[in-house]
Amino acid sequence: MILEQYYLQCLAHASYLVGDEAAGVAAVVDPQRDVQQYLDDAKAKGLRIEYVLLTHFHADFVSGHLEIARRTGARIALSARGETEYPSMGLADGESIQLGKVRIQGLQTPGHTPESMTFLVFDEAAGGDVPYAALTGDTLFIGDVGRPDLLASIGFTREELGGMLYDSLHEKLMKLPDETLVYPAHGAGSMCGKALSKETVSTIGEQRANSYALQPMSKQAFIELVSEGQPEAPKYFVHDAILNRKLRKTLDQSLEQGLRALRLEEVVRLANAGAQLVDLREADEFAAGFLRGSLDIGLSGKFATWAGYVLDLEAPIILVGDREQVEEAAVRLGRVGLDQLAGYLDGGFEGVLEPELVGRFERLCVAGLRTALNSDQAPFLVDVRTASEFAEGHLDGALNIPLNHIEEQLDEIPRDRDVVLLCRSGYRSALGASLLLRAGFDRVRDLQGGMQAYDGVACTAGA
Repeated sequence: MILEQYYLQCLAHASYLVGDEAAGVAAVVDPQRDVQQYLDDAKAKGLRIEYVLLTHFHADFVSGHLEIARRTGARIALSARGETEYPSMGLADGESIQLGKVRIQGLQTPGHTPESMTFLVFDEAAGGDVPYAALTGDTLFIGDVGRPDLLASIGFTREELGGMLYDSLHEKLMKLPDETLVYPAHGAGSMCGKALSKETVSTIGEQRANSYALQPMSKQAFIELVSEGQPEAPKYFVHDAILNRKLRKTLDQSLEQGLRALRLEEVVRLANAGAQLVDLREADEFAAGFLRGSLDIGLSGKFATWAGYVLDLEAPIILVGDREQVEEAAVRLGRVGLDQLAGYLDGGFEGVLEPELVGRFERLCVAGLRTALNSDQAPFLVDVRTASEFAEGHLDGALNIPLNHIEEQLDEIPRDRDVVLLCRSGYRSALGASLLLRAGFDRVRDLQGGMQAYDGVACTAGA
């Protein structure tokens, strides 16, 4: 039996290759959209991919089921409760797929979404009576359980889904043997839960004993506990959950159409017509000079997630960066369903020579901010961290506007004062500064290094 985990750190996403080496057949479970690694590994192991299995319609990424199916002829299978525009095999509760002497049994475990399904993996060559592993999707994580409140589950209330989740966990998953391995679809950093562990595999016994959400409690207490304190989901979540049901372009088709070089004059024309400019460089480099109207969404951070938070889901996107950055960004945008790429600025920002097209802003070092705060004209502080981060400690007088809400609350920020944006590390504040500049603010700065650098850090050269 082969059971291999693939972990995509930037989306905290786990996917799986399951198969029988002797029989030469396999299935891929919850694949990411760029699928070459599964194809390469299957070929190296002498496996033919016969199935693509979906635990549910994911909201935080676009699954690569269509990509694999179109390249291998594999059948797409998921819970019979899920309806798709593309040909798919609906699995009833308890129905199995056979891969040689490896059996994959579908266990309907609704709650995170109505169609959520866990896949139990049995190794019949080693006896096969006890499930070796449970591929739990977003139903059961390491240290947490799936949230029942996402808007992706349109048509059901939080209470209805929470009740389903409680029953799925207690009537099905917690009745599995202690030794059954738990392989979830996400780890720490995912917004599909609030307390996910950095570990990517556990056992049913460990989770039963240690997970906060699996301790004895009433159904109502469970619903309230797992619903409170959840991170705010980006607006692209509903978009992706719907897209995963649809017949759509493959990633290769999207990239072929979108990865085209554009002359500066064409970029300016498209931007004036509503296209979104996304600069991929580091914040210091961006602040020193950028094409006016650009947003600074650096590749070094959670690029795809923040793009999904702040970009319009329909307007064309134009990338600014070097060729390697552009290609990486295009794939990462595609992973979250932002396929409306119109092209990239040929030659990057270095080719922008017209002074009237160039914007700049100052990044204050800690000493510079302290000096500004002690001056007669102290700046207006905007802290773009989450409310919970802000509550843990902030500068006196700072206004807390989480970054994903800053465009909704522009009226709360003065245009006739110097404004300094703050975050934890300087990544979000630079993006926030670019949002304000695009909105017409012209007295914007941010804190280089963020609040984690605020105490005892000297200015760096050029800061």
